[in-house]
Amino acid sequence: MLWRTVRSMDVMMHSSSFLLPKLHQPANAPVKNYALVVLNQHLPRSMPRLWSHANLRICADGGANRIFDEMFQMTNDEDEKATRNRYIPEIIEGDMDSIRPEVKLFYSSQGSKISDKSHNQETTDLHKCISHIHNHTPDHEKANLCVLVTGALGGRFDHEAANINVLYLFSDMRIVLLSDDCLIRLLPRTHRHELHIESSVEGPHCGLFPVGAPSSSTTTTGLKWNLSESKMRFGSMISTSNIVQSAKVTVQSDADLLWTISLRKPDLKSS
Repeated sequence: MLWRTVRSMDVMMHSSSFLLPKLHQPANAPVKNYALVVLNQHLPRSMPRLWSHANLRICADGGANRIFDEMFQMTNDEDEKATRNRYIPEIIEGDMDSIRPEVKLFYSSQGSKISDKSHNQETTDLHKCISHIHNHTPDHEKANLCVLVTGALGGRFDHEAANINVLYLFSDMRIVLLSDDCLIRLLPRTHRHELHIESSVEGPHCGLFPVGAPSSSTTTTGLKWNLSESKMRFGSMISTSNIVQSAKVTVQSDADLLWTISLRKPDLKSS
C-alpha cells in the first residue's frame, strides 16, 4: 500500500536555469515564466541576469532604492541615467516606510505602479508582493511560474525567518530565495521532487531539512550522503553540508522540506 501511494505522487521538477544566460537555457526547463521580487538588501551579482529573465519585476518598498542606487555598478553601462531608465520595475509594493521620496517620484514618473499598503501592518513587504502575484496569476498558470526573490537572506535573522515563512504560506507557488552565497526553495510533501543541478552555477554543497514539522521518512538520490527513509527534525538529525554528486537529485518525504544549495560566482560576460 505504501509503495502504491508513493508511485502515485506527481513529480515536481526544479532547475536553477534562471542563473544561466538566456542563450544557454535548457530546452526542458520546468519553468518558462519568472517574476522577480527585490527586497531591501544589497543586490546579488546575478541581478542583471535575473532581471532579464523576469516578465514581472516588483520592488518591495526599499528594494526600489537598491535598484536605483546599485544597478549601474552591476552593468557595463557608461551612462548612469540611461541605466536607471532601463531598469524600471512594473510595481513598487509595500508600506512605503523605506523608499526615499526622490526614488518614489522617479519610478512613478517612469510608469511604475505605486501600491501603498501602509494600512496593512499585519504582513511583511515580501508577503504583500507574493500575495499580489498569487492573486493576479490564474491557477492554471501557477505551475509554470517561478518567483525569484533577492535580498531575502542576510541581515536580521527575524527577517530571514519571516521570508522563509512566506515559502510555507504560499506552498502552492514556486518561490526561490536568493543571495550571492546560496538559494533556498520549499519542497512540498505533496510531490516527489527532481532537482536538475546546473553545476556551472550551483553546488556542490547543499542541505535538506524540515522546518515546523519533523519528517519521519525522507529518501534521496544523487547526494554523497543519501537519506533512506530517514527521520529528520531539529534537535536530532538534519542533512547539512551534504554534497551533490549527480546531475539530478531526487527527494521524497512525508514532510515539507527546505532545499538549499551553494551558488558559484557567475560569469556575467554572456548575460
